[in-house]
Amino acid sequence: MPRTFTYTDAGVDREQRAESKKALTLLEQTYKHSNFGKIIHLPYGNVFQLNEKMYLDLVIEGVGTKVLLAQLANRYDTIGEDAVAMAVNDVIRSGAIPLALSDNIHAQASNPHLVKAWLEGVAQGAREAKCPVVSGEIGDVAEIIRGISEGAGFDMVVASVGQVAEEKLITGRNIKPGDSIIGLRSSGLHSNGITLARKVLFKKWGGKYDPDARIDGLYKELVLEVLKPTKIYVKSFLKTTEKVVVKAAVHVTGDAYLKFNNLTRYSPGIGFEFTNFNPQPLFRIIQEAARQLGLTVSDEEMFRTFNMGWGFAIIVAREDTDSTLSVLDKTNSEAEQIGKVTDSSRISIRHEGKKLVLQ
Repeated sequence: MPRTFTYTDAGVDREQRAESKKALTLLEQTYKHSNFGKIIHLPYGNVFQLNEKMYLDLVIEGVGTKVLLAQLANRYDTIGEDAVAMAVNDVIRSGAIPLALSDNIHAQASNPHLVKAWLEGVAQGAREAKCPVVSGEIGDVAEIIRGISEGAGFDMVVASVGQVAEEKLITGRNIKPGDSIIGLRSSGLHSNGITLARKVLFKKWGGKYDPDARIDGLYKELVLEVLKPTKIYVKSFLKTTEKVVVKAAVHVTGDAYLKFNNLTRYSPGIGFEFTNFNPQPLFRIIQEAARQLGLTVSDEEMFRTFNMGWGFAIIVAREDTDSTLSVLDKTNSEAEQIGKVTDSSRISIRHEGKKLVLQ
């Protein structure tokens, strides 16, 4: 029988991460030092008061082991787009408009050719997000950073700060059964679940294929398909918030559809049912590669780990569904209704004739 293979087996232990995150409560004692006012807890972060009417949302995000794929492909000019996307897509969840970006790159060596390529990606992401990069840092830390290509090891994070008026905060409250979940199409894997994907796809980590493999259904070599930059949703989402009351926004990243569970702390008694998926071929290839290696990546694990075709989600009242889709259609977002809020207290997926319950 094939052996089950999970994100934990790949090296990312969800239970350990959840236990570790309990230590974040230690930071709450610092809230007393907020100089301007209160700090508001939101489903996916906090905002802090700048003045009587305005709040700031500060996010710092990285691209994780996707940097290893950049090295495997010897392609470095897109990874900065991922770093920007991960930060600004998080900032907008509160309704905030991104104001500025800052990048931090730890490098095995600050090779001028690589630095230029890294920053080309950051600049492209910033243009897409319409947000200036106002500061940054590159540190040479060869004793810490080791990559898979000699002298090319690096890690990249980007911080973004955004601004939102208190009356426009998206709080995740007042979500009700029957509300619609609108999905915005992803470009592919984005920057999540990469550790699992690497270990079943690429021979470098014990997987099935060479990086330049050509596989039916893919338009490019495999490594370039996996390396596609994370889509940036700033313009389309903020345009939507101008026209429609958004109850919640979810950046479908780590833990994928399990992330919706955060919303139940702000709107108790709800669950989520997802019924509309058309994943890019790459997701099927991950499962097939695992099978050929004698492993099973279950359908449930796929939806706990990957975006499965939808990179961002918006929850609106049922009566606002059509107007939301109309706005998003004008921004070329490839948006569709992908599910609805229920009273089941569960996260369920209906896909390819199966009903999956994630929790």
